[in-house]
Amino acid sequence: MGTAFWDTSLFLLAAIQFAAMAAAAIHALLTKSDERAAAGWVGFILLVPFVGWIVYLMFGVNRIQRRARELRGDKQDPFLLEPPEHGERRQREGTLHLPALESLARLGQRILPESFEPGNSVRLLLNGDEAYPVMLDMIARAERSIALSTYIFNNDHAGRKFVSALAEAMARGVRVRLLIDGVGSWYSRPSIIPLLEEQGINYARFLHSFMPWRMPYLNMRNHQKIMVVDGRHGFTGGMNIAEGNVHALNPKKAIRDCHFQVEGPVVAHLMRTFAYEWNFTTDEVLEGDDWFPEIGQEGDVIARGLPAGPDLGLNPIRWTLLGAIAEAQHNIRIVTPYFIPDATLRTNLSLAAMRGVIVDIILPEKSNLRFCDWAAAPALEWLARSGCRIWKTGAPFDHSKVMTVDGIWATIGSANWDDRSLRLNFEFNLECYGSSFAATLDQLIERRISTARPVSHEELAGRALPVRIRDAIFRLGAPYL
Repeated sequence: MGTAFWDTSLFLLAAIQFAAMAAAAIHALLTKSDERAAAGWVGFILLVPFVGWIVYLMFGVNRIQRRARELRGDKQDPFLLEPPEHGERRQREGTLHLPALESLARLGQRILPESFEPGNSVRLLLNGDEAYPVMLDMIARAERSIALSTYIFNNDHAGRKFVSALAEAMARGVRVRLLIDGVGSWYSRPSIIPLLEEQGINYARFLHSFMPWRMPYLNMRNHQKIMVVDGRHGFTGGMNIAEGNVHALNPKKAIRDCHFQVEGPVVAHLMRTFAYEWNFTTDEVLEGDDWFPEIGQEGDVIARGLPAGPDLGLNPIRWTLLGAIAEAQHNIRIVTPYFIPDATLRTNLSLAAMRGVIVDIILPEKSNLRFCDWAAAPALEWLARSGCRIWKTGAPFDHSKVMTVDGIWATIGSANWDDRSLRLNFEFNLECYGSSFAATLDQLIERRISTARPVSHEELAGRALPVRIRDAIFRLGAPYL
């Protein structure tokens, strides 16, 4: 072959390389909201010939949001599944007048146009010792329907009690729908799935795959914990179904957690979120009075549901946390098992502490995921330096997820303070306004603090060099931990 052929081939390869580099650089410029990330990727693409754009395609393109939207397709929005009369009532009432943090409520409506419902009661249930008996009793008294969504449903003493209760309800003619996350269903060995099939439970697995290494599914988990009975009686929080939550059983790996019994109009928000995920998973539309009855007022808490997932442009839970931090005047209290906040959340917590807000962050001394503890350490050092108070609680491992602001506002639910919850998972939180409920949560937090160990900036800054290097390395993986 002649020189002309090779010259033409080299020219074509160079043209293809240039086009690929240009396309990758333009993609980074148009899609990266952080200027430093955009500049870093563009520089890498242009300065590392032949390899830079390939690395960008593999690791720099956020396919999770796009994949989530592709999977959702034309599925209905959770708030389009509500009965028409509910939507009409919301339009008539508009935004409720709230006694405090009104600007936060207005922000909330812009983040997610879901109404604040007055007249709710939210009851704190500690551990499975308190939560499971109430939930099982409610299942036993169900007359029309049971909707249950959980991340983990273990095949153990606790899980089998729930299976029996659901089977008995179905035998009475109750309509049962059980949704378990596809990844979460792999946690139990042996799996609960054969028992569900043996008992004839109407269940489905969210984005389940027999190839658990498939990254799209690993990064889009349904982490929601929702139960609604007869469309009127709700439960939500952070508790899975596992005997580790029942301390009376003296489990090998005890878990401290809290769940919540919800009564009042906001239960419809729980039910709509479940119905949306069930429709996405099974194509069945849940509608009618069995699932969406009229619900009267039951208490003094103003609340609304905050469903969130990677298919949404703005994560409602993350943005609500940012709004609450910005509006806080006196105190912010956070209890979470995993604390790896992104740079924006860290900065806002630091700013709150520096302007005089008391910021308490209560974490387990050792979580069940040690690499999450290591990745959290650099952020904790930063926050302690700015004046945030860091507390570490001893065993058993505390899986609770609670936040309060100024004794009036609170959020509870399934979301952790990490990118997995606030970017990758499908989550559900309740946003609540009410001084009595916030006081109940603050008392819980005070009890946690009373037995916790304060962690100073000096302790965090004084970690040995090998430990600091280890923590810094694991921090790089924070977006996927």
